[in-house]
Amino acid sequence: MTQYQTAGANARLKLFALLGAQGVPAAEADDLVAALEAGAVAGAQYEVVELDGVAPASSGPGFADGWGEGVMAVSEALVGIADRDWSRRGGRSAGAAELAVHLADVRQRERAGLVLLEEFVRGTVLPRTHPNTTERRRVLGTLGEAGGLCTARTVEMSSGDVILCTREAGHYDPDDLPGWKRGWSSGTPGGWHLAGGSIWSDAGAACYPHAAV
Repeated sequence: MTQYQTAGANARLKLFALLGAQGVPAAEADDLVAALEAGAVAGAQYEVVELDGVAPASSGPGFADGWGEGVMAVSEALVGIADRDWSRRGGRSAGAAELAVHLADVRQRERAGLVLLEEFVRGTVLPRTHPNTTERRRVLGTLGEAGGLCTARTVEMSSGDVILCTREAGHYDPDDLPGWKRGWSSGTPGGWHLAGGSIWSDAGAACYPHAAV
């Protein structure tokens, strides 16, 4: 519901600005916006009233009685909201500036929250991921720092999952073999693509080649 409230507040501000730019008096702008909002609530009230008598038949008479009382309670509450919105139509355009200040404050707090979240991800989550793992790539992607990684990908045949290479962009060299191809294992993938325990080349099945940078 928060997204609808924010969208509604933004729309109200824009509508007042457009009406003001067209020379519509503030009082008339108030009436127009109040009519739209009261009409929207009235539409919702009409839909709620239609729910009366449509309680699930298998719920029993006691549930049906409670259902009807609940529908009436919600209907009366919506009527009260529509009446309140209409009676407060005066002075809304004058309060648009206060609404703009409120929205600016909300946005500032959202930005501050994003900064704190980024600091947590960078300082706590990222250090706990291991190099050349899908988890680390996802974290870097969240931070917007995955642009320097290879774009090659393959498909895990057993699961159908897409696997993205976790090495740096432009690393690929088909002549630089992984350790097990050279007869020894040092955990080094050579020039081949790597993602956790998966190693593959551009020539493999279901592979999307790297893009050199």
